[in-house]
Amino acid sequence: MRATVVVGSLTAIGIVTAITAGVMTVVRNDQVADAMQLSTVSCNASLGPATTGPAGSGAADAGRLGEEQRGAVALIISIGKQRGLAPRAWQIAIQAGMTESGLRSLNYGDRDSLGIFQMRPSMGWGTPAEVTNPTYAINKFYDVLLKVPDWENQRPGESAQDVERSAFPDRYHRWESMASHLIAELGQVVNATGCGEGVGNLLPAPTAAAGAAIQFALAQQGKPYQWGAATTQQNSYDCSSLMLQAFRTAGVTLPRTSRQQYRAGALLPVEQAQPGDLLFWAYDETDPATIHHVAMYLGDGKIVEAQQNGVPVHIRAVKWTEGELLDQAVRPGV
Repeated sequence: MRATVVVGSLTAIGIVTAITAGVMTVVRNDQVADAMQLSTVSCNASLGPATTGPAGSGAADAGRLGEEQRGAVALIISIGKQRGLAPRAWQIAIQAGMTESGLRSLNYGDRDSLGIFQMRPSMGWGTPAEVTNPTYAINKFYDVLLKVPDWENQRPGESAQDVERSAFPDRYHRWESMASHLIAELGQVVNATGCGEGVGNLLPAPTAAAGAAIQFALAQQGKPYQWGAATTQQNSYDCSSLMLQAFRTAGVTLPRTSRQQYRAGALLPVEQAQPGDLLFWAYDETDPATIHHVAMYLGDGKIVEAQQNGVPVHIRAVKWTEGELLDQAVRPGV
């Protein structure tokens, strides 16, 4: 059995090496319009954080990939396109493959795990020769993904976990930004997350100041989170520095921290929030002294935020019933 595995793996590596140049050429030569004609997912406002962006939000990790790894990414994208799958599916597969094997078709793993996705022949994923064949493994991954309920409306790492069933479910999120960057670079999908400055059916900003603040915040998407980020630069943000700088461009001065910003405007019921209003999260929803996060409401059930380490500035959906969200929003400068 081991000999079969080794031969299968060597064959798979040969396949990856042979197809790398051809597949990547095909992917690069696809027209942007062709990619966008797929059933692309909606903005990440409904899917959780995922973003393309500059160095520091995925490009650097992508730049460290070798030929075999980039060949695997190109094949994931190519097969995804052939099957008419949305870029969200490609992203999930890239994150899973990077987490499980570093995007390499391995001939070893935990117990009998093999290949790009560390599929186990003993668990019905296929023979050793099949699961170490990148084309088979990618198609098999997609087959299982498509059976996951609501996979397209989850954060990509969560859907990857639903396929892989790992004992460490949170580890797939690490490669989220890199996967989005690769979709844009190799898949030629402009704004792979669906979240540019146009973000769906957003309400118009009620004031010029709110509109200016929103425009600034949206333009920061993809920039990395940094706790305690300086408010004199725009390379990185934490939650409150993003709000401070957004409103500063609009001529409204906010204090530095989220707890202070809660006192920097008029309070209104959170369900009545308008674009540009600030929403707050607290460890104790009845005690503003425990506020730990702030975000800007965009309308249409969406916010823009600098959330946490490892997650760049992004748009996501918000529900008025979600945990730790305060019942009051704040309208700055009022």
